[in-house]
Amino acid sequence: MTVGRRAAGPAATGLRRFAAPASREERCELCDAEVAGGRHRHLVDTERRVLACACLACAMLFENPGSARGRFRTVPDRWLTDPRHRVDDGAWELLQIPVGVVFFFRNAALDRFVALYPSPAGATESELDPALWQQVLDRTRLAGLLEPDVEALLLRRGDRGCACYLVPIDVCYELVGRMRMLWQGFDGGAQARAALEDFFAAVARRARPLREDGTT
Repeated sequence: MTVGRRAAGPAATGLRRFAAPASREERCELCDAEVAGGRHRHLVDTERRVLACACLACAMLFENPGSARGRFRTVPDRWLTDPRHRVDDGAWELLQIPVGVVFFFRNAALDRFVALYPSPAGATESELDPALWQQVLDRTRLAGLLEPDVEALLLRRGDRGCACYLVPIDVCYELVGRMRMLWQGFDGGAQARAALEDFFAAVARRARPLREDGTT
């Protein structure tokens, strides 16, 4: 069975990143205003499936999902964890992915979840039957809280079990880029593993636990 495929290009279900020329100052990719001190947000262009940098003013314009007929969505700054999640080793085995990290998001245009994982080639999309994913998604309350296109359910399998977080979608692509840059050999190498530990330690510090009633 084919486990995954490279998710690249405008027709991919994942997201690409706008690439500005290296010599340019950092600017908003909508209004071209200079981003002072590097302070900016990210937008998802739901038609082109790309992430774009935006100044704070432009980001505010697209916080309402109905703005620009829904084409642009501001990536929210919400980080959550579910202390009651039931994603265990048995659930993880259903995913049949070759690495210990995967993230899910709902693609609004396709009206379904997409599962991606980091690899030396970038974000690789799982081709498993979505019914198998659903058995994993049903084990955490976070899956039902995800905002389409802009938030992701980030899972990691480690020696101490499985970690489960709701994070902004751009965070997941930041991880993908970091792993692609650092990956060496068959298992990623020591540098990539250290970066992965640092990344998830930062996520764990930032994520707030869901309340007992499932609210944030």
